[in-house]
Amino acid sequence: MEFFKPHTLFLFILTISSITNSMDSSHHAPNKGAYWPSWSDLSPSAIDTTLFTHVYYAFLSPSNITFKFEIDNPTALLLKNFTTSLHKKKPPVKTLFSIGGGSEGWLIFSRMASSHGSRKTFILSTIEVARKFEFDGVDLDWEFPRTPSDMANLGRLLRQWRAAVKKEAKATGKCQLLLSAATYYSPEVRLDGVYRKYPVDSINKNLDWINAMCYDYHGPWDRSATGALASLYDPNSNVSTSHGLQSWIGAKIRREKLVMGLPLYGRTWQLKDPSLYGIGAPAVDIGPGTDGQMSYADVEKFNAQNNATVVFDLLTVSAYSFAGTSWIGYDDVRSVTLKVAYARALNLGGYFFWAVSGDQNWKISQQGENLI
Repeated sequence: MEFFKPHTLFLFILTISSITNSMDSSHHAPNKGAYWPSWSDLSPSAIDTTLFTHVYYAFLSPSNITFKFEIDNPTALLLKNFTTSLHKKKPPVKTLFSIGGGSEGWLIFSRMASSHGSRKTFILSTIEVARKFEFDGVDLDWEFPRTPSDMANLGRLLRQWRAAVKKEAKATGKCQLLLSAATYYSPEVRLDGVYRKYPVDSINKNLDWINAMCYDYHGPWDRSATGALASLYDPNSNVSTSHGLQSWIGAKIRREKLVMGLPLYGRTWQLKDPSLYGIGAPAVDIGPGTDGQMSYADVEKFNAQNNATVVFDLLTVSAYSFAGTSWIGYDDVRSVTLKVAYARALNLGGYFFWAVSGDQNWKISQQGENLI
């Protein structure tokens, strides 16, 4: 069973109309990105490159002692296969390797960025890896700079990095490497009781774009109540994609350098009472999947196998499903279509997915293509 919440149907019509009318047909070609987890069962050669412009290898991490990359033989084979496969596809896509990720944490980057010498060692090693394995660029996924000092050092790192790639390109006659970074959904980070703000001026001058991670607003850390994973709007707080993107714009980021993140997975809960099933319903634990997470493909499979009720909630522009006490919050075709239209209405740089292996027959990934 599938339905819209009745009180949001009219809002749905208004939202579609207002976004469509505000879209600029002359908008620049968007950045359409996707991260490919190196542990994925999906081969890089199986990625439909008609749907993307940039694909990121996730992840590499430097030594926590030298801050250089130490690539073993199995990883070297993976890297070479990744770039070779995607450059040979028709059409080819740009390839970047992403450094860090959520499981890496913040400390190694805080230490690396704290001095000119350690930043230089790290930067030169990124350039060496990129050229050796024929990547088009490098992406930094530092989750997250923890203090105001970290943010200041991030700004210094980006300036030093841009100067180094310019120098290397001039010396070799090659195209400059692309530089991007995955960031918090908002330029202002209030985690661990510490306020800090991204160095937007340095980002504008030194990065080609940022990938704002507009997801994981709720998850297994909120076990007492269900929540929208990646709501476009939140009527009860500022934890939403619209607030995050508008905050970046308010912080004066160049719009073409702001890329919106979209999840290809869902977060799950176990309801306390199956008769109370809306967003914010009481929950007692995480639900099905691995640690309360399921790929979008597995969500669709779960819904079909369990005859789940699927609800599209326009107040948040998100979907959820429930069967018995199992509850899943995720993005579906409709929410992604609306979000991409929203990003284009703001003249943003584009969108990206975490992670490409989570889609079901490219069902979600092709929604951005349909709006271009």
